[in-house]
Amino acid sequence: MGKKVLMKGNEAIGEAAIRSGCKCFFGYPITPQTEVAAYMAKEMPKLNRVFLQAESEIAAINMVYGAAGTGVRCMTSSSSPGISLKAEGISYIAASELPCVIMNIMRGGPGLGGIQPAQADYFQATKGCGHGDYYLPVYVPNSIQEMVDIIQEAFDVADIYRTPVMVMGDGMLGQMMEPVEFKERVSREIPEKTWAANGRGNRETHNVINSLYLNPEQLENHNLKLFKKYEEIMKNEVRYELFNVEEDTDLILVAYGTTSRICKSVIRLAKEKGIKLGLIRPITIWPFPREAFDKTINKTKFGYLSVEMSMGQMVEDIRLSVEGRKPVDFYGRVGGMVPTPEEILTKVVQIVGGEK
Repeated sequence: MGKKVLMKGNEAIGEAAIRSGCKCFFGYPITPQTEVAAYMAKEMPKLNRVFLQAESEIAAINMVYGAAGTGVRCMTSSSSPGISLKAEGISYIAASELPCVIMNIMRGGPGLGGIQPAQADYFQATKGCGHGDYYLPVYVPNSIQEMVDIIQEAFDVADIYRTPVMVMGDGMLGQMMEPVEFKERVSREIPEKTWAANGRGNRETHNVINSLYLNPEQLENHNLKLFKKYEEIMKNEVRYELFNVEEDTDLILVAYGTTSRICKSVIRLAKEKGIKLGLIRPITIWPFPREAFDKTINKTKFGYLSVEMSMGQMVEDIRLSVEGRKPVDFYGRVGGMVPTPEEILTKVVQIVGGEK
C-alpha cells in the first residue's frame, strides 16, 4: 500500500495529469475548477513544462489543438459554460484525430447558472460536444481516488485511439478533500505517433493536421473511418460497477459520480425497511454500459430508477438500454441542489409500495 495524501479534488486532478506525462496545460479560470489551473500554474514550470492561462476558453482549446498536433500529452480544464465555449475546438480535435484530455467540473445551468455541483452536462458530453458526427469517451468518477486513476487511464485511451477524452465530475468532487494514493501503474501500449506534426525528420513529406475535406466523398470516408474507431471504443472501453444486485432485487438505482455515493446510502436505508435495492454505476457514460442492463433485467422486480443532479438526461440512455423490458423511473434535483438519501428513499417507496 502506497502513501496516501489528503488533497482537494481539483489539485489531485493536476497532480494526476503531471504524473501521467502531461507536458502542456492550457486553461482559463472558472468556478468550481479554478484550482486545477492554479495547481498547474505552480507545478508545471518547476518541471520545465508548459502552463498558459489563455485569454479565453476558446483560445485555450485551440492551443490544445496545436499542442496535441505535435504529439505531446496535453490537457485543458473548465466548468460547464466554459466547455460550451470549447465545443467547436473539441469537434476540430476529434475530426483531426488528436489525443488530449478535457476536464469538466460541472456546475448548475443553463446559462451562467450557479457555482454549485450539478450533472446537467450529460447531453453535452455524450451526444456530441460540438457539431458533426462524432463522439468522445467520457469518464465519470465518483471519488477523488477514482478521478486520479481515471485521468491516468484517460491519457492512455486518448493516445491509443487518437481522440479527445473527457473526464467529468460535479463541483463537489472538485472542491472536496479526500485521501488519495498516486499508484504506480503500467501504461498501456501506446502506438508510435507517426502522425504528429513535429518536424519532417526522416519522412519524405511533412505531416499535416487537418479537419477540412471539401470533397464530399472524402469527408464521408473520413466519417466512416472515425466511426470504425468508435465501434472499437464501444467494444473495449465500457466501464461500470454493479453494486448489491441480487437475483431478487426490488429496484435497481442508476447513478454516477457523487450521486452514486448517495445512492449507496439509500441502499442501506432501504434494507432497514426490507426493500432490496441494487445499483448500476456507469463509469463511462460514453460508451454507455448497455450490457449492465442486459445482465440485470431479470433481477429487478420494479425496474430501474435513474437518480441524477439534472432533469433526467441519463434517462434516455437507460430506456434505450432497457428496450421497454422493465419500467424506468426518475428522481433528480437541479440547479446545484444535491439529493438527500431520505428524498430518494421516499421516491423508492412510492415505486415499490412501502415496507416489505
